[in-house]
Amino acid sequence: MAAGRVFAFRDARWAPDPVLEPGAAVRTPQPVPLVIDNGSFQTRAGWACPDPAVPAEPLLRFRSLAARSRGARGGAGAETQVGNDLGSPEPLRWLLRSPFDRNVPVQLELQELLLDHVFQRLGVASQGCVDHPIVLTEAVCNPLYSRQMMSELLFECYQVPKVSYGVDSLYSFYHNRRQNWPCSGLVISSGYQCTHILPVLEGRLDAKNCKRINLGGCQAAVYLQRLLQLKYPGHFAAITLSRMEEILHEHSYIAEDYIEELQKWRSPEYYENNMHKMQLPFSNKLLGSTLTSEEKQERRQQQLRRLQELNARRREEKLQLDQERLDRLLYVQELLEDGQMDQFHKALVELNMDSAEELQSYINKLSLAIEQTKQKILQAEVNIEVDVVDSKPETPDLDPLGSEQSLEDVESINEFEPLFAEEQPEVEKPVATVQPVFNLAEYHQLFLGTERIRAPEIVFQPSLIGEDQAGIAETMQYVLERYPKEQQAVLVQNVFLTGGNAMYPGLKARVQKELLEMRPFQSSFQVHLASSPILDAWYGARDWAVEYMTREEGWITRKDYEEKGGEYLKEHCASNVYVPIRLPKQAPRTTEALAPSRVLASSTGNPCEHT
Repeated sequence: MAAGRVFAFRDARWAPDPVLEPGAAVRTPQPVPLVIDNGSFQTRAGWACPDPAVPAEPLLRFRSLAARSRGARGGAGAETQVGNDLGSPEPLRWLLRSPFDRNVPVQLELQELLLDHVFQRLGVASQGCVDHPIVLTEAVCNPLYSRQMMSELLFECYQVPKVSYGVDSLYSFYHNRRQNWPCSGLVISSGYQCTHILPVLEGRLDAKNCKRINLGGCQAAVYLQRLLQLKYPGHFAAITLSRMEEILHEHSYIAEDYIEELQKWRSPEYYENNMHKMQLPFSNKLLGSTLTSEEKQERRQQQLRRLQELNARRREEKLQLDQERLDRLLYVQELLEDGQMDQFHKALVELNMDSAEELQSYINKLSLAIEQTKQKILQAEVNIEVDVVDSKPETPDLDPLGSEQSLEDVESINEFEPLFAEEQPEVEKPVATVQPVFNLAEYHQLFLGTERIRAPEIVFQPSLIGEDQAGIAETMQYVLERYPKEQQAVLVQNVFLTGGNAMYPGLKARVQKELLEMRPFQSSFQVHLASSPILDAWYGARDWAVEYMTREEGWITRKDYEEKGGEYLKEHCASNVYVPIRLPKQAPRTTEALAPSRVLASSTGNPCEHT
C-alpha cells in the first residue's frame, strides 16, 4: 500500500464566530433583508443587499446545535453555547440539543438561541427589535403549527417588520435556473435528516405529489459508525460521529451499480488500490518495555526522591498537629492547677474525657509521640535511606482527640511499599531492548473498503439499515407515475439534484442510470447538479430577496400576522402551498331547538343514550 493512501483525521475545532460590524449599506436608504437558511445540519445567514460593498455570501455558517451547562458548584450560572462557540461537539455530545425534529423546528426555545446568535454576531444593533425584513427557509409542507410558532417568535419577540418563508431546495432550484431551462422539473433534495422528491410544474411546487424519505446524512453517519465499531472493537471510543461525518464528506462515494461495485471490491488488487486508511491519534509512550536499564534506574531514583520528600512533609505536619494538641491539653491542666474547676470540667467535656487522670495519660502519650517524631526527622536528615511511615498509628489510644493521619494518607503511602520493600541494591541484569511485535501506527488505522459505498447507499436501499421505506429510485418512479405521460416527459427533462448528499461523487451518474432503467426506450431525460449543493439554498433566497425587496408579493407583514394568524403564508415561486385551517361550521343552537331535547332527556334515566 502506498503511503499516500493513509489519511489522518483532521479533528478540526470550530473557531468562534466574531461579532461583525454591518456597513452603512445594509441600513440606508432602508434596512435590507436578512437571509437565514435555517437547516437542520447548519445555519447560514447573511445580507441580501444589491450594493457590491456587502458580500453576496453567507457571513455566518454554524451547526444548528446548542449546549447548556448546568452551572458550576461555586454558584456560577448555567452557560449556553451555540454553534461554533462549542469548539468541538464530541466532549459535549451528551449536552447537545437541536431545535429540529427531523427537518422541522419544534423546540422554539432552542430556535430562539440560534436566532439570538445570528442577530448578535451580524451586529443587528437596533433597540429592542430587529428592524430588518427576514427571509427564512422552512421544510417542505411545513406543519402549520411550526410556522405559527416561528411567526410568533419573529413578530412578538423580535418585532420584525415582515417575513417571507420559502423551501430551501426550491430556492436552490431558483438560483440555478438558466435561460433555456424549463420552468418545470423534478427536484431531488437529499439533506441531513430527510430526502425529498419535489415535482415543480410551471414554476410552482405541486405539493400534493411531494414525497419524503426519512433518511439522510445523519443516518448514514450512524450506520458507518456501527459498521466500524463492529469491525474495530478495540477503538470503540475513538470512532466518533464527528469522524464518521468527515469520512462521509471526504472519502465516500455512491456506486453507479452497487452489486457490480461490491464484486470489484472482492478483488485483492482492487481492494489494495482503492482502500483508504484512516489514521487514529496514538502515543508512543505506550511502549514502556523499550526503556533501557539506565532509564529505569533514573525513574526509580526519581520515585525514591519523591517518596522521601512526601514522608518528610507528612512528619512535619504530624509534628505540628501533635504539638498544637499537646499545648491545648497542657492549658487544660493549668486550669486544674489554678483551681478554676468550672472551666476545667467544661474543657474536659469538650475533649470527651472523664477525669484528670485520663487527661494526664493523654498528655504522656502525646509527649512520647512528639519525641519519636522529632527523632525520625533528625534520623531522616542524616540517613540516606528512605523511612517508610509505619501503617499503624503510633498513638492508637488518642482516638477521642482525632487521628492525626487520615486513613487515605496511610493507604497512599502503603501503595509504595511493594516497590521499595527490598532496599539492598540488586545486581543489574543486561536488558535487551524489546522491539514491538506490531506496528503501533498501523494498529491505530481504520481500513475503509466497502464502507465507502455502503453508508451512502442507504438513500437508495433503506433496507440496509432495516428501514421499511422506498429508496430514491422507487420514490422517483412513484412520483412520475402519478402524472400523464406528457407531463412525465416534461419533468424528466430537468431532474435537479441539490442538498448536502448531492456532494457525493457518483450521485448524478447513479440517478441517470436509474432513470435509464425506468424510462421508455429511446426517451430523453436530463439530470442537472446544483452548482453549490450546500450553499445554493442561501444564494437562491438572497436572489429572491433582492428581486422582491420592494414588492409586496411573498412578504408577510405584521398586519397580516395579526389579522390572519401565525400560520398564514404568502405564496411565491419558491414557497410552500398555503392550505388554511378549515374548521367545520357548527349550526347555531337556539333555546327553542334545545327545549325538546331537554324534555326527552328528563323523561329517560340515561341522557347519554340520545346523544
